Amino acid sequence: MLDIKFIRENTKLVKTAVINKNAKADIDKILQLDADKRMKQFEFDNLRAEQNRVSKEISALKKEKKDTGEIIRKMGKMSADIKKLSAELSDLSAETENLLLAVSNIPHETVPVGKDEESNLFIREWGEKKQFDFEAKDHIELAEINGLLDFKRATKLSGSMFAGYTGKGAQLERALINFMLSFQTQVNGYEEISLPFIVNRAAMTGTGQLPKMENDMYRIDEDDLFLIPTAEVPVTNYYAGEILSKDVLPQKFAAYSPCFRREAGSYGKDTRGLQRLHQFNKVEMIQFVKPEDSYAVLEEMVKNAESILQALNLHYRVVCLATGDLSFASAKTYDIEVWAPGAQKYLEVSSISNFVDFQSRRASIRYRDENGKVKFVHTLNGSGLATPRTYISILENYQTPDGKINLPTKLRPYFNDKKEL
Repeated sequence: MLDIKFIRENTKLVKTAVINKNAKADIDKILQLDADKRMKQFEFDNLRAEQNRVSKEISALKKEKKDTGEIIRKMGKMSADIKKLSAELSDLSAETENLLLAVSNIPHETVPVGKDEESNLFIREWGEKKQFDFEAKDHIELAEINGLLDFKRATKLSGSMFAGYTGKGAQLERALINFMLSFQTQVNGYEEISLPFIVNRAAMTGTGQLPKMENDMYRIDEDDLFLIPTAEVPVTNYYAGEILSKDVLPQKFAAYSPCFRREAGSYGKDTRGLQRLHQFNKVEMIQFVKPEDSYAVLEEMVKNAESILQALNLHYRVVCLATGDLSFASAKTYDIEVWAPGAQKYLEVSSISNFVDFQSRRASIRYRDENGKVKFVHTLNGSGLATPRTYISILENYQTPDGKINLPTKLRPYFNDKKEL
């Protein structure tokens, strides 16, 4: 959430950011409501001050045994006015708050301006595209040959865009999750954490999924709870409403979770196989840092995600997302895309974002600095990695001419050191 004072003082910047993010927000109405609220607050404060003054006057008159009837009658009207103003202020605050929740974060000045992914900025790449002396198969063909996935029965159970992992396919999924968690904790210095996969409305609002993206979420109506779309939600809200000591920052967490997304806006997108699912697994990185450190930490987290792909020897590229491709809450995001030779395209396997103080303001996550001043922390999040597309990349990059799968060296310990899946 943006601070109303910031919007008031940087109106042009905020309006430009909304346009560049292809977002919608009524900034003029927010400012009008803010002006009305401040005017009524001024009236309210003056009336309360007058009420306190007159109350003391009545007390003094009563001590002198003088008539206070007329003053008390005026006080009755004043009390009614104060009560009315209090209700109006409450309504204005609620309306302003609802509109502020719809205002997207401001892109960092280094983010390229563009309406969609076509304007994303190439940063670097690692390794080379895998070349085969045979025609590469895609992950669906490879899964059929090796008996790794069962989409038909998963669809029977839950509908389209769900996957079933079977036999060695299920073992590979588990191996990827365990490998990623072990790598992040043992190599990159994250602390593993496991939190509920169902959260309340406040948590979803804190990280920015609500109210904007409620149609993309799975909701349990009876309890007004939500299946999480990413571990970012419970882990970021772990410190909601708290004031942290400066000495505990940075906080670095790695978390596995299933992710549930209705994918309401996926019409027309490639949904074959594992590319886009309603339920998938992911290992997430979340950091809570001091404001002055957040952009250096963003670069660090990109390297953390890259290090896993390098360990798996998968060719990838890093791109900086343009304004129109940024998420609602992000100030700057890098995507890491792995080459899938069977599909003949790059697949996004990780997205690393700096939200600056946008989420911490919504969730009230603060810390006390060296001078004892309370400030909002900066939050960062990155998938390291989303397993379905990493899974695709493993199958397609490590396939043999007969459709079998050689295992990356780093995954072999999870298969009793076997070389083949």
